[in-house]
Amino acid sequence: MAQPNDANASTSMEVLSLFPRYLLKGTLEPRLLEALQQLAQQVLADPGSTPDAAAKLAGQLALQRELGPQYPAVAELCASVLIPACERWIRHVIDQQPPQGRGPWTPGRYRLQMIDVWLNVQRAGDYNPTHTHGGSFSGVIFLQVPPQIVNDSFDGQLCFHGPEEWHIQSFRTGMAKYVLPVPGEFYVFPAWQPHSVAPFRGEGERWSLAFNVVAVPQQPGAPPAPPAQAPMRGNVSLSLGREKPGGFG
Repeated sequence: MAQPNDANASTSMEVLSLFPRYLLKGTLEPRLLEALQQLAQQVLADPGSTPDAAAKLAGQLALQRELGPQYPAVAELCASVLIPACERWIRHVIDQQPPQGRGPWTPGRYRLQMIDVWLNVQRAGDYNPTHTHGGSFSGVIFLQVPPQIVNDSFDGQLCFHGPEEWHIQSFRTGMAKYVLPVPGEFYVFPAWQPHSVAPFRGEGERWSLAFNVVAVPQQPGAPPAPPAQAPMRGNVSLSLGREKPGGFG
């Protein structure tokens, strides 16, 4: 005869995440954040001194200006933060696979090249709809955030979108991840990851930097890529008419 279930019996349960997506989150050193904020102020005081980056935007923002490696803060950001961050993402994700499944992502078979860095200035009512980027990696660095952008509202937040529409009634949860912008924090993600920026209300400007990185295949026997700490002046191309290096697709 079957025994009734023992309510006191210990039952082991675990909720697993299925098919996770990876974002890399980091925080800039205060010194570098201050240098980038000062650069943004300099650019905004004379916007015509930098190329217009409006062609890169899917939505409507007040101002978008390209930034080049001639600015020391940008060169340092690329070399000491962004390229190493992309490499950190690759190693975290790819090294979980067996060696024969890592494909071109074996050290020495690729190098990471910064393609674009640009300043975004968002004012009340501005937005960026759901979109993706080209290349291999993209990301955002927050420089300035109006005080009314807080966690209890979608206003001004960065949203990462999943492959299905969020629909709580049918348990399609976790398909939208909202990120509160905080000055000095940055995110790196694959360029195909859909994301958007919601509009906000009120005074002030929301400043951020966006960037694109491409992984360039390395031929066997090619000289190794320079270390990430090396100056990036020859490794950043910001011309709208630039010839992009080939990547992995």
